[in-house]
Amino acid sequence: MRPDLLARVLSLLPARRERPELRQLDDMLRDYPARGGKGIRSELLLASARAHGLTPDGEGWEGALWLAAALELFQNWVLIHDDIEDDSEERRGRPALHRLHGVPLAINAGDALHVYMWEAVWRSGVPGALEEFLATIHRTAEGQHLDLSWVEHREWNLGEADYLEMVRLKTAHYTVVAPLRLGALAAGVPPQAAFTPAGLALGAAFQIRDDVLNLAGDPLKYGKEIGGDLLEGKRTLIVLHWLAGAPEEQRAAFLGQMRRARPDKAPAAIADIHRWLLESGSVEYAQHYADAQAREGLGLLEEALTNAPNPQAARELLDGVRELATREA
Repeated sequence: MRPDLLARVLSLLPARRERPELRQLDDMLRDYPARGGKGIRSELLLASARAHGLTPDGEGWEGALWLAAALELFQNWVLIHDDIEDDSEERRGRPALHRLHGVPLAINAGDALHVYMWEAVWRSGVPGALEEFLATIHRTAEGQHLDLSWVEHREWNLGEADYLEMVRLKTAHYTVVAPLRLGALAAGVPPQAAFTPAGLALGAAFQIRDDVLNLAGDPLKYGKEIGGDLLEGKRTLIVLHWLAGAPEEQRAAFLGQMRRARPDKAPAAIADIHRWLLESGSVEYAQHYADAQAREGLGLLEEALTNAPNPQAARELLDGVRELATREA
């Protein structure tokens, strides 16, 4: 996250208070924002605002900055809750918040950040922003429910269409669709209808790339534990593609491990499964699928920005989205 935006986020949060318990809360609220996330969604929102005619020294930019801060707060409270729900060990190279402070306190900190998000939306004063955030949170919760319910019910009888529906709801709306639309709203421009299908395709490409990085990425660059998706029992395009043609012995070993809670999974068996996935060709299949989704989304977005008020900023927006959707492991 850019320093000026981080400062804006932190300016909403209470100063460190004298009472030790409240000082702990103040520190917890700052923890995830201060860990140095990439700020992908807020940067996309501001890029969209520039493409739609706003300038950093012009009228309306302050509203765009508050919306960008709100999106960062959204990302951070969602991650706190997501780490608890997934029983994650790490976030951005450090122990997850609930590992440091316990689940009840981490839930409460996430809830508090949720409220500060709405304060940032309110401070923006941008017409339509409230409705956009509401729609985004609804879609994200629906996608998270699909993901968690499959884990809870040990459901593996799934296909590519199921996975794509989940990631479009859980990831694509708040990662791409909402930033594009919020940037336009901040500039006082009605969002293009094509932002939704473009963002859904680009968001799917982004999530598939993330799934690939979780298995085959550089742990120093990735910021989360490599192979964490296997330990958490995540349904990914890679795993579903592999399962469709896996040898029966490997499939049985995989499902046996997935019936266990994370602490009960056997490290050696998980290491074998990790190796099978890397050797199967399913990672490459997922990368090609992400490429196709990225091409589709970029084509739709380029068409939607044809008559953007600031053509140069629109080109920079496209370049940034292209880099996001086609990043390599």
